[in-house]
Amino acid sequence: MRSTLSRAALALCLLAPVACTFEAEDQGSPDATETADRDAGPDSMASRDPAPGQNADAGPPDAEARPVMQAQVVLERLGFGTGVIDGEPSQSFANALRGFQESRGLPITGEFDEATRAALEQWSNIPATRVVTIPASWAETTYTPLPEDVAERAQLPRLGYESFAERLAERFHTTPVVLARLNPGGRPAEPGSGVAANASPAPSPGPAAKMQFTPGQQVRVPNVGADAIAAATIDDRDWLATLRSLGVGSQQPEVARIRVDESAGWLKAYDVEDRLVAMFTVTTGSQQDPLPIGDWQVKGVAYNPTYSFNPELLKGVPDSKAKRQLPPGPNGPVGVVWIDLSKEHYGIHGTPAPDAIGRTQSNGCVRLTNWDAARLALMVSVRTKVEFRT
Repeated sequence: MRSTLSRAALALCLLAPVACTFEAEDQGSPDATETADRDAGPDSMASRDPAPGQNADAGPPDAEARPVMQAQVVLERLGFGTGVIDGEPSQSFANALRGFQESRGLPITGEFDEATRAALEQWSNIPATRVVTIPASWAETTYTPLPEDVAERAQLPRLGYESFAERLAERFHTTPVVLARLNPGGRPAEPGSGVAANASPAPSPGPAAKMQFTPGQQVRVPNVGADAIAAATIDDRDWLATLRSLGVGSQQPEVARIRVDESAGWLKAYDVEDRLVAMFTVTTGSQQDPLPIGDWQVKGVAYNPTYSFNPELLKGVPDSKAKRQLPPGPNGPVGVVWIDLSKEHYGIHGTPAPDAIGRTQSNGCVRLTNWDAARLALMVSVRTKVEFRT
């Protein structure tokens, strides 16, 4: 699918403290273009969920049950994303629970209570984690730290992942810190491996931030699902590669209405019958650059967009600085996708910092993790209405 936007003047949101200041163009990703044909084949790390009542083949058993992480992976499959999957009872987890509870007619508590546990019981055969093997093809990509200077970033072909750990974390909707916890000493956590039950994530920065992953290595990851892709339905090869790299399935419900609540920090998506089909934790505006409260419309979607850096639109940046064209990539200012709105200079988009979603402010736009933004992009159309509320 190609975006309906070509050379559209879309102002895109950076992380604080600057405001919405970029223009996007859907040009695709150089890295993705080189590997898209190969990536259209079977995904060796895709979920293989069991039939109802059957046991899963998820590799060696985990060292612990991880009930919160198990609920997170199930909720995300059902459309109620918890942002980063980390096994922690966070605000994002509470938002996902509220969405699930609303969709099932349960008391909306935002708590992992008995009624909610009972409603989720039918998916109890889906384990919290699984063991996968990192594909050998991952060695074909270069992973290097990105420069801080905008001019230097503009010279790069792509704002790609800086490490194996970052790429693996995005594929399984988590963080390098959580991966380190699931793989003590670089090996998948198993019974008798010395991992304490209910162990807290390792602090960052620290050993977790420096953990090395290599092609061919077996690793334990959150058991994310809903990642089946019907390649024939995706016309844009670069976007197909992006979906695969994020573990986002191509079959998503059609959304007629989106509602964003600024104070609660969530985005709800409703189908044509006004049923809640998805809910994600988001970061919205700040006091300096508030969310534009009102009713808007989706104008189009830009996949893997490039960015025009314009100092004249940046607060706190001297106008004397040169304009720059920034390349596409998951570490771009708005991640892998920009959903353009009828409110000029505002949109819904991804982020290079998924662990900050729901924890920091944005600059007026609505920011999600890259995987949630990609999923939402497959749900919307130019018929989708958008409501921003306080």
